[in-house]
Amino acid sequence: MVVPLSAIPPSREDGFYAINNQFLANGPKGFQELKTLENEDMFIRVDFPGVPEDAMKVVVDDTKKAVTVFALAPKEHKHDSSPRNYIYTTGLVCKCCEISAVAAHMSDGVLRLLLSKTQIATQRPPFLGVPDSDSEQVVVKDHSWTDSHKVTYGTDPHDPVLTGRVLQPHPWVKQGSLMSYESKQLQNGCLYVRVDMPGVPKERFTVSVKSGMVMVTGDAPAVSHDSGGRFYSGEVAMLSNPIDIPIRQIKIISKNGVIRLIIPPA
Repeated sequence: MVVPLSAIPPSREDGFYAINNQFLANGPKGFQELKTLENEDMFIRVDFPGVPEDAMKVVVDDTKKAVTVFALAPKEHKHDSSPRNYIYTTGLVCKCCEISAVAAHMSDGVLRLLLSKTQIATQRPPFLGVPDSDSEQVVVKDHSWTDSHKVTYGTDPHDPVLTGRVLQPHPWVKQGSLMSYESKQLQNGCLYVRVDMPGVPKERFTVSVKSGMVMVTGDAPAVSHDSGGRFYSGEVAMLSNPIDIPIRQIKIISKNGVIRLIIPPA
């Protein structure tokens, strides 16, 4: 028999390094990262685990104030509980600027946006992130713009509030699993496991078995204007006997920042 380990309840006494993903061990935290570049463009990183490069659509609002992203993570394996649909909105809350250009790139389950703006009046123009509904606007505290747009506005991916005892569901999943781990006991005694590690290329996942514990690690390099790379690590299953089975006996599928395992019983 194989027992799932990381189907952890949404809270843990010793706390999680990053409440957005229980497997994140080092690097920037949070489902998104926003920063203003030297040229005053806005860089946005958003985790969309499971979404292929060609399965997202970026729509600029007619007002040129907001951008909405629609993304689909398909049901890649028959044991996935369902596909996942994501909707994310960000934009301007001022009257002085409008969005003039958008560049979008999706890779390894991470969307990176570059928003350029044009000034059309004189007012304070912060960007905003909308975490879980098109109507809710969240402006990050203690960051604002001056009229000359010289004050950096963004998020702190190392903010201590992003560490804690309670895991947060993915705020932009509108359909499907909200959490980064999914497991299913199969009739043949195998265990099916899905683990989200957004940003990790398929060749940078590692699976190991030690004393009956199945562990997955993933190395996500910094891309574009990311504030840093990310490292994931975690035990995802336990064999009923504390033995080391050959890795070749575990079926491994890694794609779009998600790794799936089919682990045979010991």
